Amino acid sequence: MSTTQAIPQEKNKATQGELYMSFELGDKSWKLTASDGRRGPSRYSAQAGDTAAVLDCIRRARERCELEPQARVHSCYEAGRDGWWLHRWLGQQGIDNLVVDAASIEVNRRARRAKTDRLDGDRLLAMLRRHHAGERGWSVLHEPTPEQEDARRVHRELARLTQERIAHTNRIGSLLVLHNLRVSVTVGGRDWAYWWERHREQVPPVLRGEIERESARLALVRQQLNELHGVQRQEVVQGKQPLVAQLARLRAIGTKGAWVLVKEVFGWRRFANRRELAGCLGLAPTPYNSGDSQIEQGISKAGNKRARTMLVELAWRWLRLQPDSLMTLWFNRRFAGSGKRMRRVGILALARRLAIALWRYLEHGEIPAGASLKAVSA
Repeated sequence: MSTTQAIPQEKNKATQGELYMSFELGDKSWKLTASDGRRGPSRYSAQAGDTAAVLDCIRRARERCELEPQARVHSCYEAGRDGWWLHRWLGQQGIDNLVVDAASIEVNRRARRAKTDRLDGDRLLAMLRRHHAGERGWSVLHEPTPEQEDARRVHRELARLTQERIAHTNRIGSLLVLHNLRVSVTVGGRDWAYWWERHREQVPPVLRGEIERESARLALVRQQLNELHGVQRQEVVQGKQPLVAQLARLRAIGTKGAWVLVKEVFGWRRFANRRELAGCLGLAPTPYNSGDSQIEQGISKAGNKRARTMLVELAWRWLRLQPDSLMTLWFNRRFAGSGKRMRRVGILALARRLAIALWRYLEHGEIPAGASLKAVSA
């Protein structure tokens, strides 16, 4: 009699279960690993970007685990090239998905460790189940809205175009040095055409053509840079970017720096305290305290690299253009008289303090102590 009752109990338990699934996203194919926790993982393949195939894999996984068609599905994948579109699509299908930081996933610390899509999928699946059991073993990324994600394209394209401009400029200068021609003007600048017209005959014809083609690419990059800078200035002047305008009122912070900080962090992220802010920027300390060893390993660098780089750059400018602020006085008292290494350590500490001060300024209107604002133009 007891055996007869055990069978329907097991079936009921199965139909009330939930499905867990991990994605390994490749350029050509996706590997899906699924399990309900009672059976071993099942593995499926789908062509990259084929959403219909993904739904079919989920259906087959539910059938294998004897789950109801409406059984809840939890999934995860590592942040990468596919960005957020897959996360949003999964949410529209009623699937609870997580996008995780790949650097926060546990790995074997052996020098030579096996790494395959199968092993990575199993590891992600195991950590997903541990996450839903209450363990916090990895870093889950915060999802921006489509508008917030699109707003980050301008300054990121500007950074890429700036690197291209430097590359073209250096290339032209290096080609000219082959014939002992030292450029006395800015390559691609206002006087470049006049300088090149006077010296082009000193360059062999094939190399001359290469330099002129490089100059044409440089001119296109400079044109696109000017257009994007114009877009930024126009939006600030028209009042479409109030946070950028507010941040740029502080001395030492221009439109470029304010734009990066607002679009990457302050414009859409919400922080409960300064520790969360420092962690998001990768400016949190990384202590090593084990046994008799107590070592400070420096900042974690686990956060937003673009915002962190900009904050370090602004920290140096802050020292020069905000000499009377309390943060500058603190830096001068602690680090100004030390060596180069200690000043580099100090500038990171100042960048962290500056980030907290700017966050409070945008959230509550608190001007950093001792800081001055730019004069309002008439």
